[in-house]
Amino acid sequence: MAQREEDLPLFPLGIVALPGEDVPLHLFEERYKELGARCIAEDREFGIVLLDEDGPRAIGCAMRVTEVLQRFEDGRLDVMTRGTRPFRVIEEHHRHAYASAEVEFLDDDAESPDHDAAAAVRQAYASLANQATEHEVSPGDLAAATSYDLAASVEFAAAAKQQLLEQRSENARLRQLLSLLRAALKRLEFADLARVRGASNGVVRFD
Repeated sequence: MAQREEDLPLFPLGIVALPGEDVPLHLFEERYKELGARCIAEDREFGIVLLDEDGPRAIGCAMRVTEVLQRFEDGRLDVMTRGTRPFRVIEEHHRHAYASAEVEFLDDDAESPDHDAAAAVRQAYASLANQATEHEVSPGDLAAATSYDLAASVEFAAAAKQQLLEQRSENARLRQLLSLLRAALKRLEFADLARVRGASNGVVRFD
């Protein structure tokens, strides 16, 4: 039976976070200062959900504060957070200044690994990282990386990352990621590589 949380704090944003992804946040609204302070004090997760023109999505990524970068006198917080696991909102409620919800944490389906898809993704990712950042990714790092790990280090559009987050199959995520990586490689053929590399800061970015 899937694990549930009765009162997961929610942070709707215009971004998508993935498990394993590091996301810096500046918490300045009163409700989110309260959310941040509670999560830090109780060492508890909160959830980022994509908020766009269609409203908040039902599937988001749970996050944990990994470092408090700065505390301001007025309660504002600069924090580093990391994605932990995907969840589905079952019922949203308003017990606090911020929204929270009963959620179900989502596991992947049991399946045999698609070694061909994984190998193709690693090859495409290594090529993209080398061209965009001039960084050689070690075979060991690639072999240990999941689809989430690789996707988190490339700045894909929010809609594409949301699709990856909603997949309950690692093999399906790999196939989707391969399509995204190949499209990104195609775009690099027409890009100013010097500008892309200068803006990368170690992360493959696509505007």
